[in-house]
Formats: sequence, C-alpha cells, structure tokens
Amino acid sequence: MSVSVGIVDNEQLFLKSLAYLIDILFDGFHTVVDALSGEELLKKLETGNDLPDILLVDVNMPSMDGITTAKLISEKYPLIKLVALSFEDKDSTIINMLKAGCCAYLLKDIHPDELEKALNEIHTKGYYNADAANINYRRLILHDQKKEALKLTARELTFLELACTERTYKQIAAEMYRSERTIDGYRESVFKKLNVQSRVGMAMEAIRKNLVII
Repeated sequence: MSVSVGIVDNEQLFLKSLAYLIDILFDGFHTVVDALSGEELLKKLETGNDLPDILLVDVNMPSMDGITTAKLISEKYPLIKLVALSFEDKDSTIINMLKAGCCAYLLKDIHPDELEKALNEIHTKGYYNADAANINYRRLILHDQKKEALKLTARELTFLELACTERTYKQIAAEMYRSERTIDGYRESVFKKLNVQSRVGMAMEAIRKNLVII
C-alpha cells in the first residue's frame, strides 16, 4: 500500500523537485497535495480530498511560518505525521517545530537515500531521529544495560526539561545555580544515557520516551 505525502514550501522549484523525487524514485510513496504557503495548504486540506499520511513542512515561509502551520495542522488533523524541513539547524527552531507537533526535523540538503529512509521510519515508527539510528541494531544485546542507563538523576531530569526549551546552556546553568562546566557534565551524561549525539537528538528521545512534557 502506497504512503501518501504532502509538501508545503514557498519555493516553487524545490516544491516540484521534491514531489517529483518522491513520486518517481521512492518506492511505496506518492504525493497527494502540495502548496506554496500554509494558507494554501489549509484550503486544500479543507476540500476533503485525500489527506496525506506524512506532511513535509517548510520552516521558513514568509506569511504563515512553519511553526504556525504545523500547530494548526497538528490540532486539526492529528493523524497526519508532520516533518519539518529547513536549511538551518538552530536548536531553538528545532525544538519549536517539535513542540508544534513535528515528529522529525530534516535538513533540506539531506541525501535522497536518507530522506527515503526517514520517510519509511516515520511511516512505520511514527518518528525519525538520525541520532538514534543505531539503537535498533543493538536493542536485544543492550536491553538490560539500557534499561539501567535510563535512570536519570533528579538534576539530570531538570536539565533535560530545560534543554527542551529555547534556553541556552548558559541560561540553564544560571537557572539551576550550577556552573557551565557542571551543565556540560549533565549534558554528556544524558547524551550517553539516551544514546544520542546532539541536543536535537536528546530532545526527540526525551519527547518520545515521555521524559518531558511539552
């Protein structure tokens, strides 16, 4: 059964090129709707035609930005899996898109093979986190070790909650009354326990594992 995909992006060439890539080169995927703005997308979805299983949302659109678009789609069509697309990877932007309802954040320079892999995982698992790509291969071997490793301390949980906001690490240090060096230690410990390599991966795993509420 083919998975339906929608795309909203304010750049016409990128929009049509991505739709062509999905329709022609990706096995098991086809586009059902595309739009140049959040407003246009909402109007098309309201017609009642086929809703996409997965919707790729441009973060930086001029009139209605990706965050607003994602929030509205998430509230009105909760079964659609939202995926953020952007050229930038600022922590605050990524976290805001996750809070808006996205289950993945992909850079626009992603390799087509990686994009196809991401779409497959989003369809089957409901999320995609490149940092966690190696977890499944070792799941059986490390099950007990990982179960033990996920025991976060109270301060690590506090750090994790603050790290899933727009605060900088310096601001987190001030709010927790700890030195920046101590915060670096919390970060490295949480990275290790969640088996991730970046703040984005940490935030996505925290949300997926219900360690934080956004």
